[in-house]
Amino acid sequence: MADAIGRLAVIGAGAMGSALAAGALAAGIVDKRGVTLTDVDVGRLDRISRELGVSVTSDNTAAARDADVVVIAVKPAVVPEVLDRISGELTPDKLIISIAAGVKLAAIESRLPGGTKVIRAMPNTPCRIRSGAVGFARGTAAGEAEAAIAKRIFDSVGVSFEVPEYLLNAVTGLSGSGPAYVFVLIEALSDAGVRVGIPRDISAKLAAQTVLGAARMVVEENEHPARLKDEVASPGGTTIAGIDALEKAGFRSAVIEAVKAAANRADELG
Repeated sequence: MADAIGRLAVIGAGAMGSALAAGALAAGIVDKRGVTLTDVDVGRLDRISRELGVSVTSDNTAAARDADVVVIAVKPAVVPEVLDRISGELTPDKLIISIAAGVKLAAIESRLPGGTKVIRAMPNTPCRIRSGAVGFARGTAAGEAEAAIAKRIFDSVGVSFEVPEYLLNAVTGLSGSGPAYVFVLIEALSDAGVRVGIPRDISAKLAAQTVLGAARMVVEENEHPARLKDEVASPGGTTIAGIDALEKAGFRSAVIEAVKAAANRADELG
């Protein structure tokens, strides 16, 4: 484990917290003997202990004391209480990573000892299957080394990009809320397939696989989506007729407005 990041504590063993722990373990950047997850739900901890083979506890203070990297993965309303409890255990060599939506770096740093290294991140739900997208920003004391550690953790569950903190709400509107937009698209494609005569179960699978395949082409072939679209849309063909219908219905504009609305709402909640 020469490339290990040290001991990892995840405070909040919900879907996202446990996904980050599982991804880091699978990537080999932590050893299960150096991973601890905490939660108030004892049943959840028992399940995670069996599934991942890691240590679990309900004692956030002890977990933070023994860790090199502490991930805060609790609900935003609980963050102040958690930080107040663990702050006395934090030393300058520890890294704090918060994935609590809307909780700003300044608010986190104000409850921790001066000079504490903090990273704030916005992951999305596909991190649960290691296909996530994460934006993150560093706090005032966090440097290149801390950003690199955070990126290694986030890249273990997908892809990640460092951005200035003021862009994290925009990231929320795009990739944070984006999976829901795609689910709506898949549902609409499935309904459309039924409308033109395809059985529901087949239509749903065709729709989901079509979205998955198209997304993988953009990522794996590293091509602009417009060029890939043009490859499919032959002159006078079926695809350009469908695209024409989408444009007339304002599809592109609707997607842009959805991202703007979500980003604006994130600003309001922040």
